Formats: sequence, structure tokens, C-alpha cells
Amino acid sequence: MSRVLEFRVALTVEDYEEAVRFYRDGLGLTVEETWDRPDGRVAILGVEGATLELLSTAMAETVDQVEAGDRVSGKVRLALKVEDPVAVGESLVDAGAERLGGPVETPWGDTNVRVRAPDGMQLTLFATPPRD
Repeated sequence: MSRVLEFRVALTVEDYEEAVRFYRDGLGLTVEETWDRPDGRVAILGVEGATLELLSTAMAETVDQVEAGDRVSGKVRLALKVEDPVAVGESLVDAGAERLGGPVETPWGDTNVRVRAPDGMQLTLFATPPRD
């Protein structure tokens, strides 16, 4: 079996410039590469420590209820560990996001804030408590 060397989430967005500004400037992702071609544009934005989180439908409903008070996310939601979810959430709202919920302390001990990016993608901003 081959080992995965890189993990990407590919988002197709209606307003490319707004999406780049939001994820680069609002969230602070690093622009690693851009392609500007006659047939379209791409920006590769990076963050260390990417993971794939798989949730059962029942757990996705639970997480949505805890973070936003209702089942609001689709099949894909970005979950980003940050130092201060409240501050990052406010920064993203200032950058054009819509606050959907939080801050809340989850039953598993995280502090979470849920926002919707201008492109419609939902983001969970979370901080974990120190583990012994």
C-alpha cells in the first residue's frame, strides 16, 4: 500500500478573489503556489498538521447540535485547531464569515466556534484543553 504524501481539500468557489482573501488574510493560511491560466485559477494554501476526520451521520448531527444548535453542515466541514477560537471567529466574521454558533464547550472538552465562510463552507474553530 502506498503512503499518502500530501492531503488536500479542494474547494470550488464562485468568487475566487474573495475566497483567497478570506482563507489567506482572514484565516492566515500560507499561499504555497498559485496558477493563473487562461482556463482558470488555483491557489494552494497550506497549513501544517492536516488530518482527515470521518464522522458517522449520527455524530455529525450531534456535533452540529452542540456547535450550532441545529443540523446545518453538509458533507464537508473544515475543522481547524487554533489557539483562540473566539478571537479567530471574530476575525473571520470581520473578514466576511457568518457566525453560526459558539463559543461552546463541547462534551469532549473543546472550546468551539462555528462560522460559514463567504463561499458557504462551514468551519469549526476549536481549541483543546491541555492533556495530562
